[in-house]
Amino acid sequence: MSSLRIEHGPSPAAPAGDGAPVRFNRPPGFSVISLLGDWGLAMPLILVAGTVLLVPCFAMILSSFSAADGSLTLKNWSDTFASKTAVDAITGSLLLGFTVATIAAAVGIPLSLMIARMPGLGRSINMGILNVASHFGGIGLGFGFIAALGTYGMVTLSLNALGIPFVPPKQNAFWGLVIAYEYSNIPLFVILTLPAVAALRNEWWEAAQTASASRLQFWRHIGLPILGPFFIGSWLLIFTWAVGLYGLPVALNGSAPGSFRLITLEMAKSLTGSFFGKNYMPVYAVVLMISAGVTLGLYQIILRRGTRWLK
Repeated sequence: MSSLRIEHGPSPAAPAGDGAPVRFNRPPGFSVISLLGDWGLAMPLILVAGTVLLVPCFAMILSSFSAADGSLTLKNWSDTFASKTAVDAITGSLLLGFTVATIAAAVGIPLSLMIARMPGLGRSINMGILNVASHFGGIGLGFGFIAALGTYGMVTLSLNALGIPFVPPKQNAFWGLVIAYEYSNIPLFVILTLPAVAALRNEWWEAAQTASASRLQFWRHIGLPILGPFFIGSWLLIFTWAVGLYGLPVALNGSAPGSFRLITLEMAKSLTGSFFGKNYMPVYAVVLMISAGVTLGLYQIILRRGTRWLK
């Protein structure tokens, strides 16, 4: 008996002879209909995200290469990087992000290892505290920093009352910003790395002990190769987050003279028209987008490498 074949439109002939497979060709437009069926409910969110995120990004990129008369030019970029203030703001933001991420990793990695070994109740309490601290930022965190470590802050006055000479860091200086940033970034680093640290199995350490391996050898050959990508990926996220922060540095620095220069602060000054021309801000915005795009791309590559060991 001949085989049954259902076709829609031209298609290659089925294999000859008895027992040939039954072939159902997809009708034209089947993939589009399937795509709409899969993503139809998400289309409103996609449209909103495209309008709120993608359109402003393209507008900023175009504006950074546009002159006052609408023609394309590189003058905005050349003027920005020829300005010492702009270069100081870019390098200052990158240096601050690097320092904040490095300190967060140095403090957060031991905390993650310690919390991962806690019993259920202790771990839940610490996770609750970390969640609250990691979500505290912006104007509120700036006020808290001034209330605690300002010239007349609670910590400053308490130490001076005890006879301890304590000079608080300036809130608009580099190390003042670092201290304020770390309040939320250290808990955030712990939250980001804790799932990977908790996935480190005790059986691996027992197997290493069976092979007469020391704890140093275990971490060198097993622990760090497995957890290293997650630590580096979390460092990249903290770096990106610190470079792009806006509310906290504005609350601490404002427009005070002699404050540490950051990209976000210069953007705020450019918006108010108190410093640069209107075409400097798009260049700053594109620099931030490039920084975020590069670091997030590296994060995806590193995270993909790390997840191979935990599958």
